[in-house]
Amino acid sequence: MKKLFFGALMLGLMTACNTDNVTNQNEAPADEPTVSAAIAQRGCASEEIRQEALKNNAELRQRFTDLEINTENFAKGVKFGKVLADGTVEIPVVVNVIYKTTAENVTDARIAEQIAVLNADYSGTNSDASKIPSEFASVSSGDTKVKFRLVNTIRKSTSKTSWSTNDDMKKASKGGIDATNPTNYLNIWVVGKMTSQGRTILGYATFPESAGLWNDGVVIGAPYFGKTGASAPFNLGRTATHEVGHYLNLRHIWGDTNCGNDLVSDTPTQTTANYGKPAYPLYNTCSGVQRSVMFMNYMDYVDDGAMFMFSAGQKTRMQSVVATTGARAGLRVY
Repeated sequence: MKKLFFGALMLGLMTACNTDNVTNQNEAPADEPTVSAAIAQRGCASEEIRQEALKNNAELRQRFTDLEINTENFAKGVKFGKVLADGTVEIPVVVNVIYKTTAENVTDARIAEQIAVLNADYSGTNSDASKIPSEFASVSSGDTKVKFRLVNTIRKSTSKTSWSTNDDMKKASKGGIDATNPTNYLNIWVVGKMTSQGRTILGYATFPESAGLWNDGVVIGAPYFGKTGASAPFNLGRTATHEVGHYLNLRHIWGDTNCGNDLVSDTPTQTTANYGKPAYPLYNTCSGVQRSVMFMNYMDYVDDGAMFMFSAGQKTRMQSVVATTGARAGLRVY
């Protein structure tokens, strides 16, 4: 069972910057078409960006520590029957579309489609939930009690052909769009091609210690947003599901290191990220224990069609963040 060790965790965050270790999986030529080019494996820069920010900002490190203490205390409270007072929390969403081409200017219908995917995945009503293996059915989250409602779409044209993970898309002064009140709204930026250190990036997110800051929110490449017109094998809207998971304080399921800790007790420890469409059971050995890993979890790196569940422990972490005492309590505006 995975446990929280704040001292060791913070020391690791302050002294090293883990990477997604996917250098050769997402590489694409510099002049690739924005939408038509597909990449073979998922990549997410959220954790490495987080750790770089923590390394350079003592205040952010303290907020991170407070966040994890609150999460652990909430999890203990749940065991004694304490739950969110008002049940489901509906998060208001603002989608900021920054486009150069028609394909990058995702339609209102596609935005609605993406919101529908989020609501299905986070409520456990996704059509492929039936694929959850019996081994993991008992720890499936079911309804996480987190929903999403689109409240505004902001569009802006640009001459920029490529973006990086430096948050320029979140600055009007850099050709982007300033966040709409990030304390009370989940801002999602949709941009064209996005790269980092030679890798194509599907998306990235800020974690709850950044709640309310100017750059708080989720960024997704237009080719991987929604379903209609999106690039296979990331064309089921699960990039947003994955990145919003980070926004709600979920880590990558392998803990971003060999046999790492994602701070969730009911997700099996696994050696590293998984890609493509693995077949169940997929056995890993960590600390001398061999068992199948939960590669179908939204916080792994498998293709959209191979991920279809959160765990109950992950649900607890997300609920703790949007609780009245949580880091993202400001989202409770309805």
